[in-house]
Amino acid sequence: MKIHALISSFSRRCVLSSVMFLCLLTFAVSPVSADSHAGSSSGIAGQFLGLLGDDVDQQKATLKILETQWHPGFVPMILELYHIGNNPQLTRQLMDILRKKTGQTFGNNLDEWYRWIWRSPENRHPEYAEFKARLYELIDPRFANYFSGIQSTDIRLDEVRWGGVMQDGIPPLRSPKMIPASQAGYLGDTDVVFGVSVNGDERAYPKRILAWHEMFTDTIGGTDFAGVYCTLCGSVVLYETRHKGKSYQLGTSGFLYRSNKLMYDKGTQSLWSTTWGKPVIGALVGKGIELGQDAVVTTTWGEWKRRHPESTVLSLDTGYERNYGEGVAYQDYFATQKLMFAVPETDGRLQNKDEVLALSFPGVADTLAIDANYLKKNSVHNDKVGSQALVVLTDASGANRVYDSGGIQFKSYDADKQVMDVQGNTWAVGEDALTGANGQKLKRLAARRAFWFGWYAAYNDTRLVK
Repeated sequence: MKIHALISSFSRRCVLSSVMFLCLLTFAVSPVSADSHAGSSSGIAGQFLGLLGDDVDQQKATLKILETQWHPGFVPMILELYHIGNNPQLTRQLMDILRKKTGQTFGNNLDEWYRWIWRSPENRHPEYAEFKARLYELIDPRFANYFSGIQSTDIRLDEVRWGGVMQDGIPPLRSPKMIPASQAGYLGDTDVVFGVSVNGDERAYPKRILAWHEMFTDTIGGTDFAGVYCTLCGSVVLYETRHKGKSYQLGTSGFLYRSNKLMYDKGTQSLWSTTWGKPVIGALVGKGIELGQDAVVTTTWGEWKRRHPESTVLSLDTGYERNYGEGVAYQDYFATQKLMFAVPETDGRLQNKDEVLALSFPGVADTLAIDANYLKKNSVHNDKVGSQALVVLTDASGANRVYDSGGIQFKSYDADKQVMDVQGNTWAVGEDALTGANGQKLKRLAARRAFWFGWYAAYNDTRLVK
């Protein structure tokens, strides 16, 4: 059975017409035979893979095993087969077995099935990782490296879901072409950009471009970075890719965890969380690796250009043919509160895709989310996360910048260049720090904008200000 016949329910990933062509990338792999892979092992993983083949006797034998040797860890394996299979009769049989063995009646609603298994502790079948490796190898042979023989995981394996594209199928921009702000005639003043300033190197990465690529790698101000944009959870993070003298070349894995993209590193093929900046599956887990973050501001092109007229900005000449119009990519997804991939739980204090300013700090257990609408009405917000005292300043464009307050309380902000503390002292607002009249500096802290559901999925004990 060939790969082209395996992909059926994948079309559910393609509900966004603006990203439909990305889905087609999946079909570009060389055909791989499910039958040949099934025959390479007599274990449970091989038996499950045999259900994708054409050997009716083997299918019957596997269905009998499911009936007579049931293991709770079969549930996610069946769900993943259902997601990728293209045999209606067989999938009906699998779902009937699932219903009888679990007593649950979610029908063909995969999201409900997943949420049900996630409500209980993981009961992983011993061959689940191998099954996952060999199943997704049929789509992209590189996928096997993520799961085959893994010893360490920091997350539940049944929460790692295929996102519908191959490795780097959504192509990262590597050392992309930048142009002076004065030449960026394609941008309107209200277009959304992600602004970065490192050692005086000021750059803008328009959302309208980055949404099609979800990642860039570049050297900014002499430091190597990976800028990661998770479109599904609305979050941009700027990670330093060098840790304790070692550089990591990161890419887009093709898999998700709680609707948040997972990265991979080319050296070990370990999977990395884009929320936490650390490996969560594979050889690098438990090695004490957590990438440093630098500040990013979500603002408008007009406001960024006014503040930084010497800034550079991404060129439309990316090497890829895309419709880079403002608001085109993921237009339908952004327009509703519906999720493309289920998460274990949501929180109704805000709508799923309401934006929050999200804060977490290394070595600090507490996290904080602040409603972006609240910040628009409160240009100065003093707060504390664990022992980290901070102030959030929100300018006229709605852009948020966070600074280490050093315990100083601030009271007013002109929404531009100056902020005043409660003692009446005036501080200059910069991208890297607040600077007092006496030269004292309060450094900028890394923070990110995110959809509420995505942040809550990662930190369900987070404090919310709204």
